[in-house]
Amino acid sequence: MQTLALVAGGPLEELPDLNAFNNEETKWIGIDKGLLYIINAGIDPYHAFGDFDSISDSEKENLKKLSPQLSIFSAEKDKTDTELALDWAVQQQEYSKIILFGATGGRIDHMLGNIQLLIKYKNINKTIEVIDRQNQMRLYQPGTYEMKKLADKKYISFLPVSEKVKGITLKGFKYPLTSCQIELGSTLCISNELIHQAGTFSFLDGILLGIRSKD
Repeated sequence: MQTLALVAGGPLEELPDLNAFNNEETKWIGIDKGLLYIINAGIDPYHAFGDFDSISDSEKENLKKLSPQLSIFSAEKDKTDTELALDWAVQQQEYSKIILFGATGGRIDHMLGNIQLLIKYKNINKTIEVIDRQNQMRLYQPGTYEMKKLADKKYISFLPVSEKVKGITLKGFKYPLTSCQIELGSTLCISNELIHQAGTFSFLDGILLGIRSKD
């Protein structure tokens, strides 16, 4: 699967090991300070976006030499650097998956904004995941999905991001559900677990945010 890996400038301690996700089918995109994270991990960047107001002028000049494509924007703009980078990424037809790193932790306004960007792109024909050291999240549209047990992520949570989510059914989970409805603000589906190697979840209407987390 051809993948675009976008690395934003969130706290370094929230990043997983980027090299664990690096392979020949993945292109790496730096977002502002995230470009430094990519380079410091020994990974060659493919593109970069940002106003780069969080780094020094000397660092910025070095980045211009290291990144083959560098889109620099004014600090005064109507979209965040992350949104601008995602706008570009979703238009790259040859890539079917986008992973966003460095989008959580630190400033809560940026973190919440980054998670809400998943809603903006809910209708694109690509998978977008947000991954940090502890969590992995993505948005789901109505349908039936299989989930396999992951050794390093015990907990599975589902949060409604539409006013209502109808017909939720969970099979193979510690806390099963059958044709349940939850509303925005509900915590009913937080901290569930798979009891087998795989389980399924399905729903009929609405939008769910699925989150897989470590202990």
